[in-house]
Amino acid sequence: MDLKGSVDLQHLIDSRRFSPYQWLLLTLCFLIVVLDGFDTAAIGYIAPSLITDWGVTRQALAPVISAALFGLAAGAIFAGPLADRFGRRMVLIVSVLFFGGWNLVTATADSIQLLTAYRFATGLGLGAAMSNGLTLIAEFAPSKRRALLMSIVFCGFPAGAALGGLFASWLIPAYGWRSVLLVGGWAPLVLAGLLLLWLPESVRYMLMSGKPMEKVFRTMARVMQDPLHGIQRLTCVEDKPVSGHSAIGQILSRDYLLGSLMLWLTYFMGLLIFYLLTGWMPLLMKDAGFTTSKAVLLTALFPLGGAIGTVIAGWLMDKLNPRRVVMTTFLLTGVLLFSVGRAHDLELLSLLIFLAGGTMNAGQTSMGFLAADFYPTHCRATGMSWMLGFGRFGGIFGALIGAELMSWQLGFSGFFGLLAIPAMIAVLALAVLQANYARRGAGKIMMSEG
Repeated sequence: MDLKGSVDLQHLIDSRRFSPYQWLLLTLCFLIVVLDGFDTAAIGYIAPSLITDWGVTRQALAPVISAALFGLAAGAIFAGPLADRFGRRMVLIVSVLFFGGWNLVTATADSIQLLTAYRFATGLGLGAAMSNGLTLIAEFAPSKRRALLMSIVFCGFPAGAALGGLFASWLIPAYGWRSVLLVGGWAPLVLAGLLLLWLPESVRYMLMSGKPMEKVFRTMARVMQDPLHGIQRLTCVEDKPVSGHSAIGQILSRDYLLGSLMLWLTYFMGLLIFYLLTGWMPLLMKDAGFTTSKAVLLTALFPLGGAIGTVIAGWLMDKLNPRRVVMTTFLLTGVLLFSVGRAHDLELLSLLIFLAGGTMNAGQTSMGFLAADFYPTHCRATGMSWMLGFGRFGGIFGALIGAELMSWQLGFSGFFGLLAIPAMIAVLALAVLQANYARRGAGKIMMSEG
């Protein structure tokens, strides 16, 4: 294709093949999220050893387990505005260094109090890394494959959590629980070195923030692996910023506030369901009469279906209306969870849990694309990170209210019937988002460099 003179940045990305450098960028962002999942789940794998070595109760470990979740929320909320101001690359590299370094510090903890404080600090870096990794890949992805590529990157989180279990099962018996944290610390530091060498700044961010022409073209030529001969100017059509507003002010402005609230509400409800199920399903299954081994196996089917569902949803979102695809996944989740509570045959129960996990995780991981698509470049990192940050409180809430719900003696069918409610709330929130998206009237501006 002969491109001359002024060329739209997204059109340029869409018109060229996915370069080896873009594959490298996808791999780097995937590895960031893998390590994010590994380190987030690490505390769960070392908890039994802590109880044995330190002689503490399960209740005493509750602050340690929840500390990282609070850190994840805070890290995401604070990192987004920083990335919109100083760039995705710098904030992402610092975030990876931050959670890697604090993991090494956590390995030296000798008390519950220190372990709690260190896990909170680690969570700050973890929350910042995921949101900015997703933002960066969104801004380098072709339009027709953006949802699928972001879904693949998001799959790194459960993959990292599963990898953490495999490593922990080998490391803890041989080297003790601290070895898991040491691996979770050194691996990000090594990755940060690779990021310094190979991670580019978002060209879209550079264009919108007025970076020098030479730097913009040099980065774009490197990513596309093309000298870009004949192109004199790159342009970028974006929603017009609200005058005098920061990135936070933009996502809370009249044109974006309703959509922002709906994204937060949907992500909150998704994590509420996820943490309630993964945290309390084994006990619920035991109470329903299943053996411990079957209860654990049935619970494992829920996240297992997620990887398949996430990729399918990403593919569909690139073909169809993405908000309606995600709305459908949450609708199916509500129907399937309600059906789980009324299934008595083991094979049918297993299938329904697997399918519910597929639709639930597909909808939840697809939210990153919806946020990236909803917000323009000048506030995209803030919008995405605030959705992830405020949504984390759904996970915290789900972990905390599980015990209370169990005390209500709802029974198997009652518990799963109740879980269908947040799924339906998510469907309604996405319907409002779709309507808001269609009539949003911020206007468009063309930013250029040349």
